[in-house]
Amino acid sequence: MIEGREPVSSPTPQSALPAAVICVDLDGTLVKSDTLIDSVLVLARQHPRDLLRIPGWIAQGKAAFKRHVTSSVALDVEHLPYNRPLLDWLRIQRGAGRSLYLATAADTVLAERVAHHLGIFDGVLASDGATNLAGKNKLAAFQQRFGDDFCYIGNAPPDAVLLAACRNPMVANPFLGLTSMLRKAGTVPVETFEDRTPNIKSWLRAIRLHQWAKNTLIFVPLLLAHAWRLGTVAAALIAFLSFGMCASATYIINDLLDIETDRRHLRKRRRPFAAGDLSAITGVIVVVLMLAAAFALAFALPHLLLLLGAPGLAAPYKFLMWLGLYTVTTLSYSLYLKRQLLLDVFVLSGLYTLRILAGSAATGVPVTAWLAGFSVFFFLSLAFVKRFSELEGLRERGATVSNGRGYFVGDLEQLRALGTGAAYAAVVVMTLYINDPKTNTLYHHPIRLWLVVPVLLLWLSQVWMLTSRGEMHDDPVVFAITDKRSLLLGLLMAVVIWTAL
Repeated sequence: MIEGREPVSSPTPQSALPAAVICVDLDGTLVKSDTLIDSVLVLARQHPRDLLRIPGWIAQGKAAFKRHVTSSVALDVEHLPYNRPLLDWLRIQRGAGRSLYLATAADTVLAERVAHHLGIFDGVLASDGATNLAGKNKLAAFQQRFGDDFCYIGNAPPDAVLLAACRNPMVANPFLGLTSMLRKAGTVPVETFEDRTPNIKSWLRAIRLHQWAKNTLIFVPLLLAHAWRLGTVAAALIAFLSFGMCASATYIINDLLDIETDRRHLRKRRRPFAAGDLSAITGVIVVVLMLAAAFALAFALPHLLLLLGAPGLAAPYKFLMWLGLYTVTTLSYSLYLKRQLLLDVFVLSGLYTLRILAGSAATGVPVTAWLAGFSVFFFLSLAFVKRFSELEGLRERGATVSNGRGYFVGDLEQLRALGTGAAYAAVVVMTLYINDPKTNTLYHHPIRLWLVVPVLLLWLSQVWMLTSRGEMHDDPVVFAITDKRSLLLGLLMAVVIWTAL
């Protein structure tokens, strides 16, 4: 049973159930996700060119479409997000001598692989490339094989007709539409197997609000230039919101493309799409809406500033350009660049610097050479932290090569050298900035800025010490905003800079 989760209703005693055969639906019932959509997502990752063939496959009918997709990829059935309360109950029924059948509209090839993996089914009823076994087609197949002596477990509106015709109807993670249809028909399920996280909680995890902390880099140019005008602050806030929605959309895209890989990962398998708590189709819809809203805000930004009475930007749509570049680069990273040795790290770090450049474009405040240099080295170091921690985790599990990343466990020492070198290069740039005569014009007490240097050195050294020990979260940003010592050091640096103003 999944950690911390219990079925809503306790299983019915064995004696209370008839000896009729139990037929179990697959998609959304035994498995919390839709295996056809999962397969299409794997196809997009492994054979993106085949996506162009999908319209032709669909034109041949649903059953043929499923056969083509199933023949193109081999979905990892071992790590599918199974409904644990239901699966445990089925195993009990199997042990008691009940006959179990996997009855699904999924293609026979996939259904038989699932059945073989679980080892509890007496047979499989599924789509065969010509007939789509759903709704009335499925009911006809049941009646032909079992007569009226069958139980059925489903979850979606097309299952209503089967649940009304079967003995002892049961549901698992039922759709609201199905619940409403059953209520109107007077059909009362004898069992409900719930295994899902509340939607609000799942969506908050999917859009990764904590990752919006990265987008505060948009405010860095105006903060360092002490440009506290209403127009610049308003522009930065609009840009922050636009970037946040765009970033959340790209995180969802990344999770959808990595859905099968995430299911094999000890921590990432709990992500909402990998765990089957959110529908991939809904995820695509949310991505479209969030990207549309993000680019609409970016386009409207210069016009909104004029409405607020702020001075116009010299390059009104430059922020829109940076947002577009960020989107293209992030998608390229998810699809291809993340698997390219070292290039992935430089792209990852470059996305941080891009946020600073976007903030400059939104506010009209230029980025200094010192800020650009510091951000390049600082975020390059954190990118190496991410890769090092991932490899360290592989080493502890006895693996030798990362999953499609191009790195080997033997690369750990080289990554440590590159990462720590970049960290201390960032500190050197910081000292040169403090010593720049132009800095004296921005601060009344610039000498106090030297106190930032040892604090920054302490934090970066701590990060790399913990990373080397295998105690670092695989996302250093998450570590920075959750670690008490890091927050304290960040507050200390803020106080020092404030006193230097």
